[in-house]
Amino acid sequence: MEELSKQYYKIKEVAEILDVPQSTLRFWEKEFPMIKPIRSSHNIRYYRPQDIELLRIIHYLIKDKGLKIEAAREQLRSNKHNVSRRVEIIDRLKSVRSELANLLVALGGRKL
Repeated sequence: MEELSKQYYKIKEVAEILDVPQSTLRFWEKEFPMIKPIRSSHNIRYYRPQDIELLRIIHYLIKDKGLKIEAAREQLRSNKHNVSRRVEIIDRLKSVRSELANLLVALGGRKL
């Protein structure tokens, strides 16, 4: 996953990071009250890195594990730390897999 280096991200950027439509982020904001992006005087949403991390967890629970909204809410209430660790580990594994795939391409697709 992308390293979050900025202090605030607009909804378009967050949608690109998570690869979901902006409407999904707005929906999740309604369904998960702990997501509270800061809003400007023009009502523009600004997400902090911790908001994006929470959205990554929600994305994992709903899109990857296939949980319904209520089940995802319950997981966040009862087991947020373990779910967060799982998401972190999966992100690391995906990164390692990508690096290995790049190495394989660099080696000309040779099999070891």
